[in-house]
Amino acid sequence: MPVVVVESPAKAKTINKYLGPDFTVLASYGHVRDLPAKDGSVDPEHGFDMLWEVAPESKKHVRAIAEALKSDDTLILATDPDREGEAISWHLKEALQSSLKKGKNVARVTFNAITKDAVTKAMKEPRDIDTPLVEAYLARRALDYLVGFTLSPVLWRKLPGAKSAGRVQSVCLRLIVEREMEIEAFKAQEYWTVKAIFRTPRGQEFEAGMVTLGGKKLAKFDIPTATAAELAVQAAKHRDFKVVAVESKPAARNPWPPFMTSTLQQEASRKYGMGAKQCMNAAQRLYEAGYITYMRTDGIDMAPEAVMAARDEIKQRFGPTYVPESPRMYKNKAKNAQEAHECIRPTDMGLGPEKIRVEDDQRKLYDLIWKRTIASQMAAARLERTAVDLASPDGQVAFRANGQVVLFDGYLKVYDQGRDDEDEDEGRLPQVMQGEKVDKGAVTPDQHFTQAPPRYTEATLVKRMEELGIGRPSTYASVLTTIVDREYVRKDKNRLFPEDKGRLVTAFLSNFFHRYVEYDFTADLETELDDVSAGDRDYKDVLARFWRDFSAAIAETADLRIGEVLEKIDDFLAPHLYPPRADGGDPRVCPTCGTGRLHLKTARSGGAFIGCGNYPECRYTRPLAGDAESVASDGRVLGQDENGVEISLRVGRFGPYLQRGEATEAQPKPDRASLPKGWSPDGLTLERALALLSLPREVGKHPEDGVLVEAGLGRFGPDVKHGPVYANLPEVEEVFTIGMNRAMEVLAQKASRGRGRAAPAGPLKVLGAHPDGGEVQVMPGRYGPYVKWEKVNATLPKGVEPEAVTLEEALVLIAEKAGKSGTKKKVAPKKAAGPVKKTAPKKTAAKKAPAKKKAVSAE
Repeated sequence: MPVVVVESPAKAKTINKYLGPDFTVLASYGHVRDLPAKDGSVDPEHGFDMLWEVAPESKKHVRAIAEALKSDDTLILATDPDREGEAISWHLKEALQSSLKKGKNVARVTFNAITKDAVTKAMKEPRDIDTPLVEAYLARRALDYLVGFTLSPVLWRKLPGAKSAGRVQSVCLRLIVEREMEIEAFKAQEYWTVKAIFRTPRGQEFEAGMVTLGGKKLAKFDIPTATAAELAVQAAKHRDFKVVAVESKPAARNPWPPFMTSTLQQEASRKYGMGAKQCMNAAQRLYEAGYITYMRTDGIDMAPEAVMAARDEIKQRFGPTYVPESPRMYKNKAKNAQEAHECIRPTDMGLGPEKIRVEDDQRKLYDLIWKRTIASQMAAARLERTAVDLASPDGQVAFRANGQVVLFDGYLKVYDQGRDDEDEDEGRLPQVMQGEKVDKGAVTPDQHFTQAPPRYTEATLVKRMEELGIGRPSTYASVLTTIVDREYVRKDKNRLFPEDKGRLVTAFLSNFFHRYVEYDFTADLETELDDVSAGDRDYKDVLARFWRDFSAAIAETADLRIGEVLEKIDDFLAPHLYPPRADGGDPRVCPTCGTGRLHLKTARSGGAFIGCGNYPECRYTRPLAGDAESVASDGRVLGQDENGVEISLRVGRFGPYLQRGEATEAQPKPDRASLPKGWSPDGLTLERALALLSLPREVGKHPEDGVLVEAGLGRFGPDVKHGPVYANLPEVEEVFTIGMNRAMEVLAQKASRGRGRAAPAGPLKVLGAHPDGGEVQVMPGRYGPYVKWEKVNATLPKGVEPEAVTLEEALVLIAEKAGKSGTKKKVAPKKAAGPVKKTAPKKTAAKKAPAKKKAVSAE
């Protein structure tokens, strides 16, 4: 009985239904091996040898497959039909070598849809593992590892607060940062338009815009001021108008092609606000359930039988007029045909969205895929576009009205693609005839300002990355997730805003590793990797050329001082950090002492701020100028409390905060409260400020012991306190409204989680093995979490969450701590410069490392 291996249990369950009891179908649960997250997993000195390790949680799955092979002679690898799926099959074959020695047969099969016909057909067409596709995977994995494990440590040492860099992630971040800098540098230009209402002899009204003034055709900025607009209005008011031309043209709109990965992500973002990760997770579940074809594809062609099924469904649902004479064929735009597959479409065209029962996000996505697929094979929409020109007898002033009407909706009956920048729809115009006089109604001017380029959404960012050839569709979701998780970017109302950390990293890389964040360089490297997967290029040659130049660039940064780095970044970000002042003064002059110059500085705990060069005589500080409204609010008085003391909003090193009164000898430290995350300084009221300054708030006495229960904002966010016990609240607003019943519920939940914790606390997280032996752990401490290795304890920098710490970051902290404390035991973190010279790794079992831990960045 052959053993069939797929990635997920859901996929295994669906396939098992089709294959029946003659096959054993097991799941690998994704990748079973990865590079250990430590130095030396890729060895540039010895042909880029890669040290792979079976993840601890994958060992039981590998054992289950090996156990099944004891009684079966055939292993069928049926993982996904792309580069990553090919790599999983290769890893499985390598990990099962000991079970495959005794004449076992190994076959690779692929199918683009999990349907009975597709699966059974694939089983009849086995092949070998695609070596070029695997080598393309190896090249990408090695590149991402080498960039992550050589560039990221440079960032940690030279740029406090930075977390990681990556081959694709850093270029993606650069796009977002540069767009924000364009927005900040943008100067709006005023312009005016003039419109008028006209009435036909039959009493029908329509609107037209002025296109000619003084006998000259108007350009966009030809009416620059209100005065000029008023003159234009008067010129129109004092003239009569007649229709001088009526032009009607038929037009057609063809449907959009069916979805591929990138366009599905874009449309799911536009229509439903789905992030790339959420979209791909929903698509994965639909694929594994057999509802859609494979969702990681750069192809837009459709199987002939699917095209005919779509045409039949269109005819049945909408009638023969909606079916074009011949099937629509879409040209595949994929750069690498070997990795291109069929489009994303339903496996059964007759299975409409109303007939499936799935979770809400899957239902929405299936509805989108079904409609787009059906629409792609429907007849074009037929339109009529009309333009009416009206002019005064002397030809000095003219207006134009545009309109269109849908004569036949065609594919629009089912679906129309969303737009990133919506234009005003043109309405239908009334019937008018050339030479006909029209009555003039109201003539009104409209003021406009040019708009800054819009911030990226996930949809527009994916589109831009695809245009530039950066990354591949299957990587976009993980790249976007990484830059948000690293707190380089935040997502607000579906728009992507760069955080200060992200700006600093981009500035550092642009100054010291410019070539590696260039769009063309990254796109050319992707093309080389595509050549590898097509079998046209040797992957080790690609790695060797990249590493030769990259390691040299790393070596050049070895002697960089933090002060030199900050000076370069300070200059690079100057337009952002020191925006022009309204009074025209020098934006770098300290507003407190008036003589010091403002500079970029770093805090001991990591991160950066703006401070006065006259420190310590002048202690002026403020956060980086990314939050312009916070800086503008500095010193704003909100009002007075009940005792007549002023409540003011101020800006300090760690952001905006409230202060009651001023410091005096009697009270050197006045009441202060930092604004919680998400609170806008611009919209802050006196009432809200007083509520914040009054925290902690008394909830009442606990009914069991009479001890006071309070709600407040603690070190780890909003919480309730009962004696020595603190329990976190999910939302800041709850601090001001929580009652005793809710407080007892939260405290009870905390107690149930914390039972038995009187004993010394265990590690929060086990990171893996230190290169010199011994386990590296993240521990809870009285003064915050810290990294522990043998007798070395290194406190985590402020703002670094224990759950987010990686082994490589911990090794740097341990090395720095050991150096300061004079610990004699050898500590070996990643060297920042040059290729690592070492002997070839022995073929022995690797030390334990974090399960499935990627290099510092996925891409």
